[in-house]
This record gives sequence, structure tokens and C-alpha cells, in this order.
Amino acid sequence: MNFMNSVVNFFKDGGVFLYPLALIFVVGVSIAIERYVYLTRETFRNRSLWDDLVPALSAGNFKQVVGLTQNSKASIATILNYGVARVASARRRDDIEKAMDESLLEVIPRIEKRTHYLSSLANVGLLIGLLGTITGLIGAFSAVATANPAEKASLLAAAISVAMNNTASGLAVAITLLTAHMFLESKTTSLIDSLEIASVKFLNSITERQSDRPAHEPAAPASPTARAPAAAARGSV
Repeated sequence: MNFMNSVVNFFKDGGVFLYPLALIFVVGVSIAIERYVYLTRETFRNRSLWDDLVPALSAGNFKQVVGLTQNSKASIATILNYGVARVASARRRDDIEKAMDESLLEVIPRIEKRTHYLSSLANVGLLIGLLGTITGLIGAFSAVATANPAEKASLLAAAISVAMNNTASGLAVAITLLTAHMFLESKTTSLIDSLEIASVKFLNSITERQSDRPAHEPAAPASPTARAPAAAARGSV
């Protein structure tokens, strides 16, 4: 109860600029929580799916790979589906790689969605706090200039309280949201790097399988017409 009274008194003493600061703080924290839940869930999905895909990729069982990726909602499933779909029509590594790069352009914006708002909200909150501070100081100097000598001390203290409350609130909002932004940015970068590494491993697996096929095939016997010039060449030497 004492805490709630302190919060109410803080808003009363801080002036009108504390209300938009509170709104910015609530919106920023909501975005941070939503992004954290999404990134954590997506990281877990990708890791679980990749653990299931590694044995199938090692064995060259692409039918099992397709079955696993088509039944998953993970980001890595979307990327590998593009690659597997292109394997059937394209044999070159570059064509498959372009298809997977295209899928990354589709997946990455979903991963980075709304995270950049946190830094913008932090800057806006800091500026609103600064505006409240300046407003409070203007009120303080106006009170000193026009008030009665007996009231100057109380009016000056109230105006400075408004200024300091706005300064503290703006800094608190900015520090909280910038810290959340740095943490989520690091988590986002780690997730994107893991997707790129998985796509490269998938490409390497496909390339190795394609390069191994001709090596196991028996060499075609030389035709009689091809042997005749060779024998003639040996005779001429």
C-alpha cells in the first residue's frame, strides 16, 4: 500500500509529462516480452528440428528431410523446404543456394520484427523526460521571479521536484528499453547466424551426395571406333 501511495505521489509531483513516459514504458516492455518469447520459442524449435534432421542428412535420406520440414513451423524448416524443392529441378549448388538465400529474405524480417522499436522508444522517452525537466526549471524560475518572498522556497522546491522526477523517469525508461534492445538484438543475431550455418551445412550435404554419385558408377567401356584411332596412334609411334 505504501508503494502504491509513493507511485501516485510521484506522478502527482512529476507533472503531465510522466503520463506519456509511462505509456512508452508499458509499450516498450510489452514489445520486449513478446520478442523474447518469440525468439526463445523459435530457437528451441530450430534446435529440436535440426537435431532430428542431422541423422537424415548424414544418411542422404532426403525424403525423411522433406517429411520433417513440411510438418514443422520452425524458421529453419522454411529455409530447407526452399532448398529441397530446388534440388529436384536444379543440380548446381549455386541454384540451390540462391533459393535458400531467397527464403532467408523471407524469414529474417519476421525474426527482426519490432525489435528496432525499442531503441526509438528509448530515445523518445529520454527526450520527453528532458522536456519535462526543462518545463519544471522554467516553472521554478518563474516562481522565484513573481512569487512572494514567503512562498518562493516552497514553489521553488515543487518546481525542482517536477524537473527531477521527469529526469529520473526519462532516464529509467531509456536505460530499461535500451538494455532490452541490446539483449534482444544479440539473441536475434545468434538465431540468424544459426540459420545461416544450418543452410550451409545442408548445402554441403547435398553437394557431397551429388559428387559421390558419379564416383560409384562404373566407367563406360570405350567404343571400337574410339579404340581404333588409339591403336593407330600407337602404331605410328
